[in-house]
Order: sequence, then C-alpha cells, then structure tokens
Amino acid sequence: MEAMTPRPAWRKSSHSSSQGDECVELADLGKVVGVRDSKDPDGPKLFITPGTLRVLLADLKH
Repeated sequence: MEAMTPRPAWRKSSHSSSQGDECVELADLGKVVGVRDSKDPDGPKLFITPGTLRVLLADLKH
C-alpha cells in the first residue's frame, strides 16, 4: 500500500488585500517552498529553497 502524501497548505500573505488580483501563495514543502499564482492554483508552480526565497524577498523590498 502506497503512503498518502499530505496536500500542501498554501497560504496567501496577510498583506494581500481581499480584492487583490495579483497575489502569490506559498507552501512549506520541507526542503523547498512552493510558490503559485493565487488566481491559477492548478497552474505552474515554482519550487525554491527557503534561502533563495529570503534573497528574493530582500531584493523585492529594494
């Protein structure tokens, strides 16, 4: 019998407005973080390391 993989818990930033159309969601997947477009949850996803996410967020703040 195959072990079931739990579904990731995707979360939107608390800074996203309820009317915002340009939001991303993140999911902690262990060794990587999943990133997806909240408007297209079945679409493509990006998988990056937590360290890379920290660098990306720091760059976006500048």
